Amino acid sequence: MSRPNPNIEHRSNFPPMETLSEWDRNHYLHPWAAMDAWRGYDYLMADHADGIYIWDASGKRFIDGPAGMWAVQIGYGRQEMADAIAEQVMRLPYTSPWSSTTEPAALLARSIAEKAPGDLNNVFFTTGGSTAVDTALRAVHFLNNQLGRPNKKITIAREKGYHGSTYLASTVTGKERDKSRFDAESRLVRFLPDVNPYIRPEGMSIEEWCDEKVADLEAMIAEVGPDNIGAFIAEPILCSGGVIIPPEGYHKRTLDVCKKYDIVYISDEVVTGFGRLGHWFCSEEVFGIKPDIITCAKGLTSGYLPLGACIISDEIMERMTGPDENVMFSNGYTYTAHPVCCVAALKNIEIIERENILGYVREISTYFQERLQALSKSNIVGDVRGMGLIGCIEGKPEEDGTNLEAQRRLGAMLDEACEEMGLLVRPLINMAVFSPPLIITKEQIDEMFDILEKALDQVARKLGE
Repeated sequence: MSRPNPNIEHRSNFPPMETLSEWDRNHYLHPWAAMDAWRGYDYLMADHADGIYIWDASGKRFIDGPAGMWAVQIGYGRQEMADAIAEQVMRLPYTSPWSSTTEPAALLARSIAEKAPGDLNNVFFTTGGSTAVDTALRAVHFLNNQLGRPNKKITIAREKGYHGSTYLASTVTGKERDKSRFDAESRLVRFLPDVNPYIRPEGMSIEEWCDEKVADLEAMIAEVGPDNIGAFIAEPILCSGGVIIPPEGYHKRTLDVCKKYDIVYISDEVVTGFGRLGHWFCSEEVFGIKPDIITCAKGLTSGYLPLGACIISDEIMERMTGPDENVMFSNGYTYTAHPVCCVAALKNIEIIERENILGYVREISTYFQERLQALSKSNIVGDVRGMGLIGCIEGKPEEDGTNLEAQRRLGAMLDEACEEMGLLVRPLINMAVFSPPLIITKEQIDEMFDILEKALDQVARKLGE
């Protein structure tokens, strides 16, 4: 069993927890806060963590079901990670990426290029997943401007896909049930219908569903015109949309369609990259495709420090050079290739390789998925789905599954029940999503799913009252 780090002492110089919670409510605008209640939230005050567990300020222990935010692959409390970060801070905490490079940046770029499929050998470092996606989309715009195709800018994306919070990344995000007052550049995107096999019509086979979803892409290209479409962006698994796994063969067939019309294929591996499915990247190893661009973040540093990357193929880079070689790719961030973040990524990769974490994930995933599938016996569960160390329970509080308020209530009740019993999950309307640290043991998987089973029984009883 994982234990609290004995080196962590109570920080007596901090104000009382009640004061900190009050300051948090009054001054900290959290992501995705409801604007009619943002000062009323009472967030869990996380205090310390070790392995797969997080402790709150009262000392209560929780299994970190989402691994932070799909990120903490190697688990918490890695002393060698802290030492590597501290050493780089003292050696060189920062230098301008406009005028210099560093050893960690060069080493990491080479390491990522070696792990990426095919000729994806060119790594642009960003601050996270959103800026990695922004960079990928800007690269497509740059490419077509260089080739004298200024109209070839529209990106085809998918309903339920999530690609980030920056302007371009949020523009291609298709979580249609989120109510928002933010603008998006609607001229630059078109959305394909949901690819989730769970929603296919009764009597339709998975193969027929795949045919229909590929036909959706072909129809969209015909409607918009291939001369106006620059990119297709797709998560291998639509993770924040509810761990949606497209039907077998879908990725390869959509890539072939993109090649046919000279459309850049962007694989968003911000969640699936760096081990979540037991491989550095799953595009080729799991789904059999070589994209033109891959975006990654999260597991790149196991969440210890913020870092993302946009990986571009040699073929795309050569075409981006174009007839005018003096044009700059004027995209960049103050913290591009931040040396301390790059060191964290290198140490993360070293740990994953040394401990054979990728092989372990491939081995333990079978048991994880067996326990997940067993949850389908609950009468309030409509679907369970997952792959690797990712899972989702989709609740069904009423027969036709269309009452959004009832779905939200079920999701909130399940989240509350899990938290009460010491498990953190990520609630998404009527779904509970989880993606624990990759070091989770068989015993800890049992601990996690035992809680989920009890939580489902508890919620089912309450809904039946």
